[in-house]
Amino acid sequence: MNNIAFSSKTTDAQAPLVNVGLERTPVRLSESLRAMATAAIMQPAKTIGAVGRAASELAQVAFARSSVEPAARDRRFDDPAWRDNGSYRQLMQGHLALCRETQRLVGELGLSASDEARARMVLGMVADTLAPTNTLLGNPAALRRTLDTGGASLMRGAAQLLEDWRHNGGLPASVDVSKFKVGENLATTPGDVVFRSEQLELIQYRPQTPNVHGTPLFIVPPQINKYYVWDLAPGRSLVEFLVQQGFQVFMVSWRNPTAEQANWGLQSYVLALEDAMRVTRDIARAPQVHLLGACSGGITSAALLAYLATKGSNWARSLTLLVSVLDIDTISDSSMGLFVNLETLDIARTLSGARGVLKGKDLAKVFAWLRPNELIFNYWVNNYLLGEKAPAFDVLYWNSDTTGLPARLHADFLALLKSNALAQPGSLTIAGQKLDLRDVTCDAYIVGGSTDHITPWQGCYRTRAMLGGKSEFVLSSSGHVQSIVNPQGNKKSSFVTNGGSHDTPEAFEQGGTAREGTWWPHLAAWLAGRSDAERRAARQPGSKRYPALCDAPGTYVMHEG
Repeated sequence: MNNIAFSSKTTDAQAPLVNVGLERTPVRLSESLRAMATAAIMQPAKTIGAVGRAASELAQVAFARSSVEPAARDRRFDDPAWRDNGSYRQLMQGHLALCRETQRLVGELGLSASDEARARMVLGMVADTLAPTNTLLGNPAALRRTLDTGGASLMRGAAQLLEDWRHNGGLPASVDVSKFKVGENLATTPGDVVFRSEQLELIQYRPQTPNVHGTPLFIVPPQINKYYVWDLAPGRSLVEFLVQQGFQVFMVSWRNPTAEQANWGLQSYVLALEDAMRVTRDIARAPQVHLLGACSGGITSAALLAYLATKGSNWARSLTLLVSVLDIDTISDSSMGLFVNLETLDIARTLSGARGVLKGKDLAKVFAWLRPNELIFNYWVNNYLLGEKAPAFDVLYWNSDTTGLPARLHADFLALLKSNALAQPGSLTIAGQKLDLRDVTCDAYIVGGSTDHITPWQGCYRTRAMLGGKSEFVLSSSGHVQSIVNPQGNKKSSFVTNGGSHDTPEAFEQGGTAREGTWWPHLAAWLAGRSDAERRAARQPGSKRYPALCDAPGTYVMHEG
């Protein structure tokens, strides 16, 4: 394994530190499709067999003998007309049969794992785009709405289509942005910005209890999203919950980069976190902090602690990682894991044509096309065919409030993911220090989401074996973002723990104990048990050296991506 040295000091912000072939992304996709076409031509028996199966199934559809049904989670065909109306049922079954046989053929051609995954992705996009539910005549609910409103719903839909074409990059809006404003009904937990650097602002939240735990909590959000998913709204804010449990909470708010910050790489972000952690320790008068990171923020947090370990800086009492995969090989069997963690960054760079910074909106488009039924056509039908307004949901607003990714960090993440450097001791170097995650010996609390397609929970679980300390793994009954936004009172929430011996995801599940509700109180108890003695809460934010600069949510979060 080649050593990967991350450095922010370079004259060429676009050149990756490791040659990972970014310039070949369009070729790779076309090569995969070409490989599929060549294999289909060279294996005519399999191709003819697929055509024959499809024709046979279509004949069954035509004579109302087909048993093809949509998948259990496919909500596109929920309208009763798809079951009760013969013509609609035939339309649905014909579409699903062709999709099934196309995907089956791809799996029979003997393609490489990467070529098969790319071919399945592209063909899936095409199939989802051509679904009858995306058309007026092919969508019974939309047709009824048109008749019931005398065409008014289509007029509203056309107006919203034009608006989205002008202001949303041609994609249907996923949220009614007029209903939200950061600092007014989002990110409202009282706090103060107590430190500002080029890369970040540090928010200290005001205590809401007379006494606080002696060890502060230092939260690192992903660099590709704004921080306030941790502080969405009262009752739905992990920050608010932890403050009310007596924790001193400090939050990083990343600056939204422009082309001028193209040279910020992983090293830039790690060193910026080191400064912010130093400030946190100073303000809280604490030798150690609880470090909490999620997704790419978890990757950066782990790199930070490994870097601090090389210097003998024992600043972390514990490490909490939420929906973070550090060993990329553990999700190699997951096409969603493959594409979201690696191919997405590649494709987005090509589509955006970005120079200096990858725009968050360009990255969001690629994410959307990886799950088009949920993230594109669901809103296409709602907004345009039904003429409804996009939903007013805080998580969707946060998801649309994007940030950019500096070219250097973009290249560094690609190099990190392609080389799987974090899983190879000594393969990642920051500021001249070779990193080894086994040197991170503090206790760890690791959370995975059972329905997470971005960072599959099995990959999150494998982090336990990479760190040098004891760990607690928790499996939330949620997806990627919902594993973080998991407030109390949600009757559908549950999580699994396992206090016994286990070293595989399967063993964890088999011996696990299911618990109702959110994992938030479980984390709070875990952190409290590893915190210094309580002390009286500070009356004023910051310190003499680091006075409050402005109220939360600060200034960096307001910059558009």
